[in-house]
Amino acid sequence: MRILLSNDDGYFAPGLAALADAMRAVGDVTVVAPERDRSGASNSLTLDRPLRVRRSHTGFLYVDGTPTDCVHLAVTGLLDHLPDIVVSGVNDGANMGDDTIYSGTVAAATEGFLLGLPSIAVSMVSRSNGHFATAARVAAELVERVMRQPPAAPMLLNVNVPDLPWDALSGMHVTRLGKRHKAQPAIPTQNPRGETVYWVGAAGGAQDAGEGTDFHTVERGAVSVTPLQMDLTYFDQLPMLGDWLRG
Repeated sequence: MRILLSNDDGYFAPGLAALADAMRAVGDVTVVAPERDRSGASNSLTLDRPLRVRRSHTGFLYVDGTPTDCVHLAVTGLLDHLPDIVVSGVNDGANMGDDTIYSGTVAAATEGFLLGLPSIAVSMVSRSNGHFATAARVAAELVERVMRQPPAAPMLLNVNVPDLPWDALSGMHVTRLGKRHKAQPAIPTQNPRGETVYWVGAAGGAQDAGEGTDFHTVERGAVSVTPLQMDLTYFDQLPMLGDWLRG
């Protein structure tokens, strides 16, 4: 199996190194990742300039663009072969609930999915212990399952792994996305020129963290696996909108 790896923390991130180590036991690994941390880049593509691709001392390819750029280039012409699967991560921090909208980790996997490949985004719900090897092993097991039981159609999975040793995990569960409270207020400060600038506030806490959500599952020490889709159509509003337009 040909496995394309990417992330949003940058090609130098320890989570990516752990993921590459785990995946080499599963298949042929190629890494194409951003040259710097692009957390929060979401699904942005760079269209206003050409992109440069370089190779690091580890053999990883890195791009001066976004996570989406990395996967898009890799699948549409950078590589000599088409990957069989895309895996993004291991992100240093959770991507649960509304995080998935902003996440560069999820975006890299989403790009693979949109290009017709099964794709997995893997994040570690960090508590500073740094058990990246645990999350990487979870990802490797999921890729092996894809090899044994190929899905009938490409899947996009969002996986969140507690920051625990492997033996401390309490299973793996299919979940839905929870929801967060609104973000914390923006934080004003001054730059050296005396101008007011703003830091984006931290994400809010979990609002919907009930049973069956990714928040609930991870809090109980289990791996959360959420299938995602990219059709943003609000189907329940189609009849109402039709009536409104005719009114």
